[in-house]
Amino acid sequence: MDNSIKETVRGTFEQYLQSKGLRKTQERFAILDAIYSIDGHFTMEELLDVMTESRFHVSRATLYNTMELLTDAHLVIRHKFDNSSQYEKSYNMTTHFHRICMACGNVAEVRDEKLRQVIENTHSKGFAIAHTSLYMYGICSKCMAAKRRREKKLREQNNNK
Repeated sequence: MDNSIKETVRGTFEQYLQSKGLRKTQERFAILDAIYSIDGHFTMEELLDVMTESRFHVSRATLYNTMELLTDAHLVIRHKFDNSSQYEKSYNMTTHFHRICMACGNVAEVRDEKLRQVIENTHSKGFAIAHTSLYMYGICSKCMAAKRRREKKLREQNNNK
């Protein structure tokens, strides 16, 4: 990711921590840097792996507490996809939507310019939109193909009896 974006995000987080009277620790900023090095969505386990790979060890408690701060500071977005939570960086991100497979849990980002424009042009009196989320649940093509293969195999087995 662009270093100027990382610097801006770092400055935003510093201001947030200062406004809340919280300490500016090396661990918090290492977590922020790791997040802004990840492309796309990530789980807490994946973030922990990134931290471990970078040889910067943080406790799970520090990781979870920092994620709460980053979410509150609007630098990270938490998504609840079905039964799992995933996160993504939010600074300087373009509007996109999520397609979630109910069979395998795969999450794909969808960019639809017409839909984005409709949402952005929707004005609610006395309400400023900070972030938009749209989740589309269904079955992906891989899972549909696997289901058809299983059904075909069952039909063949029943015909051979």
